[in-house]
Amino acid sequence: MDKAICLGAGSLMGGIARYLLATAVHSHAGASFPYGTLAVNISGCFAIGLFDSWAGAKGLSGPAGRLFFMTGFCGAYTTFSTLIFETAYLVNDGQLLRAFANYAGSGVLGFVFFRLGSWLGGVV
Repeated sequence: MDKAICLGAGSLMGGIARYLLATAVHSHAGASFPYGTLAVNISGCFAIGLFDSWAGAKGLSGPAGRLFFMTGFCGAYTTFSTLIFETAYLVNDGQLLRAFANYAGSGVLGFVFFRLGSWLGGVV
């Protein structure tokens, strides 16, 4: 039961955080490109890289912390299925360049920010 509570609480918080950030970015950047999802995916990659580094190298979290943050929070926060859905929508709309930028931007920048988070987690 403790695992379910950790997972549920992390998922609830991750889902809320995703909604708030994506909505805020969308309201500022407009709807011509899924900037909100891109911001969520990039920041989520950074966060999971940072936490993974802290948990592994510094021993800052046990299994419950990893379940709460990495599986629950980050799992609900960074839904890459939304990335695929929005990329497909852009393709269906004939916006191939934007579709490529959305997909490649999330993948490449996500990897870069994961590494940055991992590096920063080792430094801090």
